[in-house]
Amino acid sequence: MKQSLSSPSVPRSGLGTEYLDLLSQRKTNPVELTRHAVADELVTVAYKDRFLASPVFLSAQERRSVASDLYQIYRLLTQLPGRLFGGDTEAFARAVGMTEIQADIVQRAAAASQPLLPLARSDLYRGADGFKLLELNITSALGGFENAGINQAMLMHPVLADFIEEHGLAHADTFGGIIKMLYAECAAHMDRTRRPVVALVDWPESFKSYEPRLNVMAALFDAAGIDAIPCHVGQITDHDGHLEVEGRSVDVLYRFFLVEEIETAADAESVEPLLRAFEEGRVGMFSRFDSELYGNKGALAMLSDDHNHSAFTVDEKACIDRFLPWTRHVRSTATDPVGEEVDLVKYAVAHQEDLILKPTLLHGGSGIVPGWIVSPEEWLASLTEAMDGPYVVQERIRPLPELFPADDGVGTQQLFLNWGVFLTDPQVTGMDGYNGCLVRGSTNPNVGVVSMTGGARVACSFYETDSTTASA
Repeated sequence: MKQSLSSPSVPRSGLGTEYLDLLSQRKTNPVELTRHAVADELVTVAYKDRFLASPVFLSAQERRSVASDLYQIYRLLTQLPGRLFGGDTEAFARAVGMTEIQADIVQRAAAASQPLLPLARSDLYRGADGFKLLELNITSALGGFENAGINQAMLMHPVLADFIEEHGLAHADTFGGIIKMLYAECAAHMDRTRRPVVALVDWPESFKSYEPRLNVMAALFDAAGIDAIPCHVGQITDHDGHLEVEGRSVDVLYRFFLVEEIETAADAESVEPLLRAFEEGRVGMFSRFDSELYGNKGALAMLSDDHNHSAFTVDEKACIDRFLPWTRHVRSTATDPVGEEVDLVKYAVAHQEDLILKPTLLHGGSGIVPGWIVSPEEWLASLTEAMDGPYVVQERIRPLPELFPADDGVGTQQLFLNWGVFLTDPQVTGMDGYNGCLVRGSTNPNVGVVSMTGGARVACSFYETDSTTASA
């Protein structure tokens, strides 16, 4: 694959190795390191007892670099309708694979609003030449919002607490950052002189399994002075011009259902009262329907595609080349990693071990076909079926192994990580937009997607502050 001509990758932090040495010296039992996290009811709803026995650590330089690249990519993604489609949001929606029903909904949401404020969570792998962005989930329906609770629980162990204090490390309050973004995005509907009422709105089917997680979020909101009511779309009514749930008037709809779930005319009808109330300014929505346009994998393919490079500056192209894997829509022809026009299927067949096929809209690893774990016949059949549809093919990033304490307490083990870095607006939350990181780790180097559904376990993160670096 093509190597970037941009700035060299940032060196990896050595704090993880130093921490492992400390654990070895103290003869620390890995079970003890996660005991408080397992006992925390708010984080175990999502993660059960699947915690890694060590956090990950980011240097100040790593944190700044990742935050800067994520913010740049976010900005470019949200500008794609203007740069490539003459401002036609609906045409952009169709180009990234949305149906006519979905495209109409996101176009209406975009037309009724000011520019989106950044709220996103990345899926990053750290390869041989630095972090690479596989996906950028731009929505309020972000898993990992409670991850600061893992930090706080882990810090109850004195070995980690002493290490963090000695090195002057910090962790982000991810949920606190989300609250700040909620107030900024929906300022007209979030009265700080009283407790606002926020409906945590899921889809009827997914609400059956996700309700316990929404109850955790409601508890976190309650502690922050906000009344939050978990519900699904079918439980919201329009009464005398006000949206209500459980008999209470709602100030903001916190959206946990996704545009991909709106498939039929009946689905569109069920969300029409919510969309209409938002269009008319009667309720806030966080995040808006059009946010998923920009977090779509098809949008990343547009950034990566050589045919669109004239729309970007030299610095923007350098960021794209450095940070994004080669990604293309599944069409009959495309440019290969060195810019040559090729038959895409022939190229993908020849490079099966180095590619992964992904649907543009689905989430959580659904519909993904890693070339390296299927037969040549299955790979060709998948490519043929995906042709001209809402799919992309993407360069495989082989994550570097990271060392963690072995589960039996003897020595170390290698894990392969998905770094879920949260991004917020620096002007709203401060610092550089970095808003925490939830890491998922797998022992399998060939796993298609490092995810909870694939058996991964989670770790929290700590980072060097700028003041730490300055005093070093």
